[in-house]
Amino acid sequence: MFRIMLIYTILQGALMAIEEPNYIVVQTNDTYEIRKYNSYLVAQTKVSGSFDEMGKKAFNILFKYISGENKKREKIKMTAPVIQENAKRKGQKISMTAPVIQEMDKTNTKSATYSFVMPEKFTMETLPLPLNESIKLVKIPQKILAVREYSGNWSEEKYEKNEQILLNALKSAGIEIIGNPTFARYNSPFSLWFLRRNEIMVEVKQ
Repeated sequence: MFRIMLIYTILQGALMAIEEPNYIVVQTNDTYEIRKYNSYLVAQTKVSGSFDEMGKKAFNILFKYISGENKKREKIKMTAPVIQENAKRKGQKISMTAPVIQEMDKTNTKSATYSFVMPEKFTMETLPLPLNESIKLVKIPQKILAVREYSGNWSEEKYEKNEQILLNALKSAGIEIIGNPTFARYNSPFSLWFLRRNEIMVEVKQ
């Protein structure tokens, strides 16, 4: 089962329930957690630009997909957020989930892959196909992740600071890293910066 995250949005004045991938906490300390995640599905797209620009570009592309820009002309109930539907174009709406995951391209710092986690009820067979060819549907396998959580804005400086803290702590603990760090954002771009939940994630050896 997916976890349910409750988010209070000041602008809308409502309490929203948002799914996030389920995990088991294997280990925890003041710097990070070690979590075991089950497999899950994502819709992802690759964009280029500055650190700040890429997030906005990717969010718009993926948000259109979950808002109905897909090949199944069916409407299903949204859980969150509340979206105004254009009556001239109806597609299947997909529930908003969290987090939005960003993986930097280590060979090109001006490029990154962004992913929206899909609701648990979907399979690769039932997930609506995107109309935008830049969006890929991918199954993420079960894995062990080291995760550092922090609040605040999405600046590159703050991301890099927390990434380095996590990597240094794992190295000191003798934990082997087997993947590239990813940036997980649990709130929309419209949320207040001091209420945002952010995480740096990196796969580690079991």
